[in-house]
Amino acid sequence: MTTTLDQRLCEAWDALYDALVDPREPFGDTPDEWLPVARGEYGRERSATGPLDEPQLAALRGECRQLALDNEFAINGHENRISYLVGPGHQYRVVPRRGERPEQMLMTKAQCELDLFLRENSWAARQQEIVRRRDRDGEAFLRFFVSADGFLRVRFIEPGSVTTPLEEATRPEARLGILTDPDDVETVLGYFVDGELVPAAEIQHRRANVDANVRRGLPLFAPVRKNLRRAERLLRNMSTVAEIQSAIALVRKHRAASRSGLEAFVANGAEVTLNNATTNRPEYLRRYAPGTVIDAPSTIDYEFPVAQLNAGGFVTVLQAELRAIASRLVMPEFMLSSDASNANYSSTLVAEGPAMRMFSRLQAELVYDDLLVMERVLQTAIDAGRLPRETWALVDLTATPPSLQIRNALHEDQRYRIEHAAGILSPQTWCQRVGLDYDNEMDQLARHVRQSQPDA
Repeated sequence: MTTTLDQRLCEAWDALYDALVDPREPFGDTPDEWLPVARGEYGRERSATGPLDEPQLAALRGECRQLALDNEFAINGHENRISYLVGPGHQYRVVPRRGERPEQMLMTKAQCELDLFLRENSWAARQQEIVRRRDRDGEAFLRFFVSADGFLRVRFIEPGSVTTPLEEATRPEARLGILTDPDDVETVLGYFVDGELVPAAEIQHRRANVDANVRRGLPLFAPVRKNLRRAERLLRNMSTVAEIQSAIALVRKHRAASRSGLEAFVANGAEVTLNNATTNRPEYLRRYAPGTVIDAPSTIDYEFPVAQLNAGGFVTVLQAELRAIASRLVMPEFMLSSDASNANYSSTLVAEGPAMRMFSRLQAELVYDDLLVMERVLQTAIDAGRLPRETWALVDLTATPPSLQIRNALHEDQRYRIEHAAGILSPQTWCQRVGLDYDNEMDQLARHVRQSQPDA
């Protein structure tokens, strides 16, 4: 009898434990805390900043993708970075090359090629997805296609599709799905996409969080994924405990009462009696209206569990975890937790602030990679004969990202006026800074002048 009772008690305890703790969670924070100290495949040393092999890379990417899917703090971090780096989208303009005076017709045609590409490829939305993929997966693959009518199209390649075929696995220069020069890992010759070798000229590979000689990137949240899981579990446990405690209105302790006497006391004090269909036992209910005063004999104690609930200590631990995650992102805590109670927004995004400098650096990287895409757009138009061969000798490209600093419209306007009067700021650049299209504004002003003039 004792053995059976012990077995049932153990089963009940295991069921309760499994409901609160995921048995798949390791005792440590990460299952891959220890890395082998050895030379890599084919006698070459492994990089300390990159993935060891394709299975490890896939597992790490899948883990961070899951965080980006269902961890509220990770989602907030991804969305905030997109909002600050991309915002409503960057502006791309065709400008005269330094020292050149191209014809206006050439400038207009080149700008039309850019505008058509931006519209046909939904570049504003695609640019947001580039940032999301690069942060979530550690890399983003863009593949370029030239349509039959000579226009450039851009499509994404899933990182999991870039793998080295089995027949190429013995080649040292063909690792992690990328074929490089045997003597220079930074010179990429092609990418193995679903078993097919695609020339490097057809793909733009944007990596993150690794050195230049590492073939594949690492996800943004890879170092703090344990903190994200702990923060999520802590918030879950806090909410569960609070829900259970707040669901129990009060606990009566009868210091001297038999079981039969206690049952009679509960039955006599009930206002409604219901029969539980599951247990086939009566349930006694009594409603306590707001302001109810309870008179109890000295043999009965009343305890209120809600009064003992102290969530402040747990919140402090949760904030510490979120600060660790925000430190990885070089972002203020409120950008991750959406709690601005302990932050001054106006003092965060100033030119000297760490977050401002970090966002500016990331924007510069994004602009550089985007301009390489826009150069492909014009080159495709040149190859198709829509632009003359001497286009690159006459024009250049610029990209203007959204402003990051806290803006004072009056002070900025005064600054632009001073710079324009001093001859160091052109009207075209002025328009770009305030988010206006120079050519469109000039056309609108000319139309306004014609309409305001009296008929001859």
